[in-house]
Amino acid sequence: MKRNILSKLLVCSVILVGWGCKAKKPLVVNRPKVDSATTVVVDNAAVAKRAKFNEIKSRQTTFNTFSGRAKTKLNIDGKENDVTLNFRIQHNKKIWVSVTAIIGIEVARALITPDSIQVINRLQSVYIKKPFSFIYKYANPQLNYQSVEALLIGNAIPQLLNADSTFEPGANGTLALKGDFQNLLYRLLLGTDLRVNQTTLTNSKAAQSVQVSNSEFIQVGNRVIPSQINITSAVKSNRIQADLRYNKTEFDQPLDFSFSIPARFSPAD
Repeated sequence: MKRNILSKLLVCSVILVGWGCKAKKPLVVNRPKVDSATTVVVDNAAVAKRAKFNEIKSRQTTFNTFSGRAKTKLNIDGKENDVTLNFRIQHNKKIWVSVTAIIGIEVARALITPDSIQVINRLQSVYIKKPFSFIYKYANPQLNYQSVEALLIGNAIPQLLNADSTFEPGANGTLALKGDFQNLLYRLLLGTDLRVNQTTLTNSKAAQSVQVSNSEFIQVGNRVIPSQINITSAVKSNRIQADLRYNKTEFDQPLDFSFSIPARFSPAD
């Protein structure tokens, strides 16, 4: 249940204007021909880059709410479980997650906001209430709440679509977007439709890495999203891997985000 990053824009165009004019002799006025010119200097590479960014952004999935059910193979620090994750997202506000076991019993519930993370462990009757930074135990500190939303939908992490990124043509018409964001090296592999097929983030000095692979894209109404999302995140010795297979998805439906900590539950160590 963990991961996150930021976003910005681009540049271009300089205009120069020049003119001249003088008078001669008292009574007879001779005015030289006015020469007025405007020169527009255009950086074609910058214009093309901006157009490509705009095209990539136009392929991102936009929504107010999202709900999805995913059969998931979850591995946290070597402990593997097959569970079902039910997600409910209110864009830019909160992510609600319910974890159910094979027999359909809810074993945990989480609520993630831009500021905090809360988790109820029903099996052990304990809970966690932490600032959002708790996620950095398993993910890069450059990631933020918007990054988590993007990864669960199959979007590009917003912070990576910035003017400092470089494009590199790949095989079979694919395109790689590369750069360095606050000491975080990133590489996005985009398909021929400019949707994100893979995201790789690494910070070797801090021993941090995240890799996300999107595949089996499906049509949901007028949107296209991946039905399979594989996420691997590691920070030093802490490692989490989640292989999600969405079998139900909906957008922009009314959702219930109920979350409360039972009085008998105690804080986790």
